[in-house]
Amino acid sequence: MSVRVDFVQTSQRWRGALPARALARQAIAAAAAECGIALRRGAEVCVHLVGDAEIKALNARWRGRDAPTDVLSFPAVEPARVADARLLGDVLLAFETVSREAEQERKTLADHFRHLVVHGFLHLLGFDHVERGEAEAMEALEARALARLGVCDPYRSNELEDAP
Repeated sequence: MSVRVDFVQTSQRWRGALPARALARQAIAAAAAECGIALRRGAEVCVHLVGDAEIKALNARWRGRDAPTDVLSFPAVEPARVADARLLGDVLLAFETVSREAEQERKTLADHFRHLVVHGFLHLLGFDHVERGEAEAMEALEARALARLGVCDPYRSNELEDAP
């Protein structure tokens, strides 16, 4: 299954921080392979590499939250039409928030970025985490996609790492 990934970069802070385009393509391919949905050949996603100011404005406008966030997804079609859609939607990632979270969670920027791309892409396909059962299913799907990339399960407890 092949998903075409386009990019819009409005924040220069992404430049040189990591190979974002290659990592995003890999993450989306892994999520597409794990999602269980037969997507249309050549379905398209646009990944926007933005900064906190831009994502904060969008988060306030569309979610009523006047704060930056790590990732936002804007599906182009409702979930029932995803399999036949040419355009799946847009995933936006904010450099400052993503890099701060990676540092706080003691993850590499690349691994955290790939996780958020997978997470955002799955939202485009109709997956959600509002209800507990939905959240568990989505998290398991994310973990399987990330395992394909050699990235540890982001939802697994770090208690063993923190033990004396």
